[in-house]
Amino acid sequence: MLDSILASTTGSITFLEVLWCTLASLVLGVIIALVYMFRNSHNKSFVITLALLPVLVQSVILVVNGNLGAGVAVMGAFSLVRFRSVPGSAREIASIFFAMAIGLATGMGYIFYAVLFAVIVSVIMLAYVLFNFGGSEDALKNLRVTIPEDLDYGSLFDDPFEQYTKKAELERVKTTNLGSLFELQYTIQLKDATQEKAFLDEVRKRNGNLTISLGKKALERGDSL
Repeated sequence: MLDSILASTTGSITFLEVLWCTLASLVLGVIIALVYMFRNSHNKSFVITLALLPVLVQSVILVVNGNLGAGVAVMGAFSLVRFRSVPGSAREIASIFFAMAIGLATGMGYIFYAVLFAVIVSVIMLAYVLFNFGGSEDALKNLRVTIPEDLDYGSLFDDPFEQYTKKAELERVKTTNLGSLFELQYTIQLKDATQEKAFLDEVRKRNGNLTISLGKKALERGDSL
């Protein structure tokens, strides 16, 4: 069942064998692209490329007549082109190697193995996303607070931080409005997300009701899965 459908890895390959391998690569490529898009921000060009990558890898393997080493070397170089100029997320890198593995399997004629591998890995990836594997229930947030220059920001917000947050760390201080104001940037983790407004009200009482912004802390692109 796990044998190659190709008559020989060193002999001639029939048109029907190539057709079966190509159809399998296209279908599995679409599945990989759908798994990648599930609950993930994405762009159209990368999704299309990901869907076509298995058939491209398969074509290279067929052209080199089953020489797996040569095929991996060629497609490995091609797959890294994207990351020379645009940083790739962990999920993008995993999806690319997933698609390459499928293409290698179909290029060698192991269609049933490719289908089995694609199903197993897809289910695992979807399960990781659904159950938020490796994630944090209490996401870090980015707090920006503007205060007058005459306030001592060192201990100004200690009380609300102690009452409402698990973690509060001052990341950056900069002057604004020709030096008459300070903008403080904190990384915080709230104890209870439902108390967000109460927390902001306490901060407003201490900064003279100047500008406050609270949002999700941006992750490094490579951290996103």
